[in-house]
Amino acid sequence: MRCSRDHRQRSLRLRFARPDAVDGGARCLTYAGSVSSGSIMQNGSRFFASLWSRAYVLLTFTALFWAGNAIVARAARELIPPVALAFWRWTIALAIILPFAWRHLRRDAPVIRGNWRMLLVLGALGIGAFNTLLYSGLQQTTALNAMLLQSGQPALILFLGAIFMGDITTVRQIVGAAIALAGVLWIIARGNLGILGTLNFNEGDLIIGLAVCLWAVYAVMLRRRPAIHPLSLFAVTLIVGIVGISPFYGMELNSGRYVVLHEESLLAIGYVSVFPSILAYLFFNRGVELIGSAGTGMYMNVMPVMGAGLAIIFLGEHLRGFHAIGMALIIGGILLAGRGSKPLAGAVVSSKTDNIERRNKSE
Repeated sequence: MRCSRDHRQRSLRLRFARPDAVDGGARCLTYAGSVSSGSIMQNGSRFFASLWSRAYVLLTFTALFWAGNAIVARAARELIPPVALAFWRWTIALAIILPFAWRHLRRDAPVIRGNWRMLLVLGALGIGAFNTLLYSGLQQTTALNAMLLQSGQPALILFLGAIFMGDITTVRQIVGAAIALAGVLWIIARGNLGILGTLNFNEGDLIIGLAVCLWAVYAVMLRRRPAIHPLSLFAVTLIVGIVGISPFYGMELNSGRYVVLHEESLLAIGYVSVFPSILAYLFFNRGVELIGSAGTGMYMNVMPVMGAGLAIIFLGEHLRGFHAIGMALIIGGILLAGRGSKPLAGAVVSSKTDNIERRNKSE
């Protein structure tokens, strides 16, 4: 690219230490750099827009972040009480997203006021109850047990969606769910199905089981969310969840249970505040919009697979044959159930989101 003499003369007007050293080549490089930067930004925007439309990529990260959530919570159980972890997780997450959500909250205020009951239920279930119960259960059971128990969510979501939302469940979904569940059971039984009848669930397992049921209700009801911006939805449900957790946090403090200020505890709170909180929740909600709650819930069966990998890396556990067989069954079942499936009632949410995006562009 050739630059004119005028370009060189304008470059000389810049206040450099040595103006005589500025030439047309520098001007050309500067111009080319600005063009390259613009292209990079444009390509980056296209990349993220494309990523935002890929449900299974987003849900893969969701499963990874949530699997890490259970492992981190279990590892930090001696440093951070369960309610404190839930409280600070959501409080920090709210502080991070509130500046970005504020203008949407102001614009969506009339809709929020008109749908406060649904938002109250979503915040209480998805933010307040589920994670507080999960962390409480992890005080008494292992992270692996917690993740395996959570693998029952797809069946519950499928069941609740068929009853309360009128979802049409196909034979392919049923067969895929059965195969994926068989993989989960194979891992739980460690390759010996005869020991399933001897499982002895402790109190922590029961608490997590209750949390799983509440999350399934949240996932199904999410499709009836009001037509507000995703950041508005997230911020409002965070506020509801934090308010609901606060009395229990006060009770925990009164009992003498405090956060131990340590590098590990701070890192744990930082991780759960960003990855399984902000990113995973936004990705999960987007997944429901794209493929419906049944398809989204089915894909969450990869969470035990992710958890096993994290346990091997961070906890020193060994991959055995029954792990490999179980993972293959889970992945195969998910692929079968998702192949050619159409978004169910989740399409209602997607249409609402499309209307929101069109409204945002017009403004």
